[in-house]
Amino acid sequence: MQQTPVACVQHFFDANTSTFSYVVYVEDGGECAIIDPVLDYDAASARTSTASADKLIDFIEAHGLKLQWLLETHAHADHVSAAPYLKQKLGGKIAIGERIREVQKVFGGIYNMRPEAEAFDHLFSAGELFNIGTLRAQALHVPGHTPADAAYLIEGSMAFVGDTMFMPDVGTARCDFPGGSAATLYASIRHLLAMPPATALFLCHDYPPTGREVMHTTTVAEQRAHNIHVKDEITEAEFIAMRTRRDATLKLPTLMLPAIQMNIQAGQLPAEESNGTRYLKLPMNLSW
Repeated sequence: MQQTPVACVQHFFDANTSTFSYVVYVEDGGECAIIDPVLDYDAASARTSTASADKLIDFIEAHGLKLQWLLETHAHADHVSAAPYLKQKLGGKIAIGERIREVQKVFGGIYNMRPEAEAFDHLFSAGELFNIGTLRAQALHVPGHTPADAAYLIEGSMAFVGDTMFMPDVGTARCDFPGGSAATLYASIRHLLAMPPATALFLCHDYPPTGREVMHTTTVAEQRAHNIHVKDEITEAEFIAMRTRRDATLKLPTLMLPAIQMNIQAGQLPAEESNGTRYLKLPMNLSW
């Protein structure tokens, strides 16, 4: 009988954006995936650096891994993706959910640009099966935070859920970006929480309350019992009302305007202009 491979997961935390990135693999020398890599970006100076991404490279090279996938859970508004840099250094395919086209269309209008879905090497359809080396994986469509959010289920026992949920004492992601929907997010979360109770959920962010250390993983059972926004006894109507009230009080993420502009193009930096400098476009007095 063929033995089911066991996934190894190494997490990396970027404190500046409270973002977790992951390397998923089976054993040294095998193939791996990176999920949600961060390119360091200083908004005040508009300077990038690769310090966070280089930590991923160091780990992969130390373990003799071959990069197969660069998986994005969505077009992030809080950090710039390091996927193009990592692909240049290590190879691999940059992938995201196929409904990124909807996000590209909306934000292409906002930035007066024409992002191409072909900027990504692969667009996952809902439920699409794929492999990370010998690991069986599935791309799940979990919209609500944005129309294109994806979660990645590995061997049916662990899921990388992006911005759908946070730790139980933090709750859930906002839904007020273009194309977001509290009702849709509630349905996506209930779909995830219908998985077996012991399923491990790996988070994209943590914003811990005072006194708690940063954490990157929880379980379906913990979320169903304790998540302050979506535990089992909270109805859809209650969630929508709470999420709508809360979202109305939130400011835009600090890096949203530069990050989205690049992330809808798979993290590619703007092309150099005739003077050798790259320029970002920032829409002024934009009404959301």
